[in-house]
Amino acid sequence: MTDPRRHIPRTDAVLADPRLVKAVARIGYPLVKKAVVDAQQRARTGEIPPESIVEAAVDALPRHASGLRPVLNATGILVHTNLGRAPLSAAAVDAVAAAAGVTNVEFDLRTGQRAPRGRGALEALAAAVPTAGGVHVVNNNAAALLLVALALAGDGREIVISRGELVEIGDGFRIPELLACTGAKLREVGATNRCRPDDYADAINERTAFVLKVHPSNFLVSGFTREVGVSELAGLGVPIVADVGSGLLRPHPLLPDEPDVATALAEGAALVTASGDKLLGGPQAGLLFGAADLVHRLRRHPAARALRVDKLTLAALEATLRGPLPPVPAMLIGSRSDLFGRAEKLASELRESGISAVPVQTEAAVGGGGAPGVRLPSAAVSLPARFTAALRAGEPPVVGRTDKDRCLLDLSTVDAAQDKVVAAAVRAAAVT
Repeated sequence: MTDPRRHIPRTDAVLADPRLVKAVARIGYPLVKKAVVDAQQRARTGEIPPESIVEAAVDALPRHASGLRPVLNATGILVHTNLGRAPLSAAAVDAVAAAAGVTNVEFDLRTGQRAPRGRGALEALAAAVPTAGGVHVVNNNAAALLLVALALAGDGREIVISRGELVEIGDGFRIPELLACTGAKLREVGATNRCRPDDYADAINERTAFVLKVHPSNFLVSGFTREVGVSELAGLGVPIVADVGSGLLRPHPLLPDEPDVATALAEGAALVTASGDKLLGGPQAGLLFGAADLVHRLRRHPAARALRVDKLTLAALEATLRGPLPPVPAMLIGSRSDLFGRAEKLASELRESGISAVPVQTEAAVGGGGAPGVRLPSAAVSLPARFTAALRAGEPPVVGRTDKDRCLLDLSTVDAAQDKVVAAAVRAAAVT
């Protein structure tokens, strides 16, 4: 008998199929060739017949040249670090697309001369916090702290910081190690759970560059505790640098204990750093606000060039600040009463398809190192636990969470317009 593997077509013959030729123009030759080679290997092992190689290769083609895929966040964590933190608003996405090609990022179209980089984004940032004497943008909040330490204490001067604020910020990176690598010296004060104004005052000397106030971000210390606020530190005679982390620009009624930029400045902080991709709802960026002379020093420091953001970030940040409310702030203030009604409707539709689905009341969280301990009333569709993995493998992937051996799809992080997409994904997962 003839070995069926002899009928496997050559790679160049498969690649000549018009659908694959079109795919090469869309996602590139290497990805298309890989799909073809993988399909040929499946035919060699007998998994598919040789005549199905082209169809198998076409079906296996990725949608994009990048491995990043759009995901539906049904975890109930508004700012999910592993899922890219804040989803951009439609206005920001449109701005990114407009800036993706040739753009006037450092060019004045009126005069034909070079212009300040990202002027529109900086003007929008200054307008959002008008009490700031100056503003600057770098590539993330850790970079903002790094630049402050380099510019103000990189010559070996001291940074005074509470022992209770020597935090780890994720993926093994720790604030003290980040600051120490700049050449600054850390002067730790107080105890892990309690720090008093006198602890800071006793540490101030001629080598002090600034006092750093770090928001713990993703944990709470409760019980026999004491911390010193910015207003209590403002009279020490040295600059106070406040890291508010989560990117809240002004006080928020639902987050009364979350520090914000405007309040920190009003209480006497000389510089405030924050993240752009958390509660602000914008792109990843480190936002700097404060005294005009200090911000100017940061902007002119040699390291500022290495930490600057690209044109896409500048475009997204400006559109986030000037445009309609982004998804994360909108989710935060959205009606919680509507969520259970959506969960009831979605669960009912799924039960009609023979799927064990029930609506449940649950709690959502801000996430992303913001508002630790704050729980937001929410609602979810509860499914058998096997759906957690099956939904992640679908198209589009739907990421829920497992609780008490059930898969929960929390609707606080799902736009109502996507409920039908979620339902279709669950029905598809039910038959896999």
